[in-house]
Amino acid sequence: MVVGKLSMRILIPGSRSLKTKRRSIRGIKDRLRSRFNVSVAEVDSQDLWQISVLGVCAVGTDRAYVEGMFDKILSMVRARADVELGRCEKEFFY
Repeated sequence: MVVGKLSMRILIPGSRSLKTKRRSIRGIKDRLRSRFNVSVAEVDSQDLWQISVLGVCAVGTDRAYVEGMFDKILSMVRARADVELGRCEKEFFY
């Protein structure tokens, strides 16, 4: 069993309030949960209007599977026009 943790720093340049930021982040979180069956939470910068840090956790049978899932998640977030993907970190636990 492999547990993977992905941390993504996301910039929301069009956000002018916490309400707008939360709407964008909620859309990302809901899509990740439904499409990839992962756990997602905003883990830092909750009080900033244009920055969010999302934590994603996934469990799989091998590292290649979990890492492939994280790559697809990063591609999906990069493809969004309303956000910019910043620093990302992956960790794996055995």
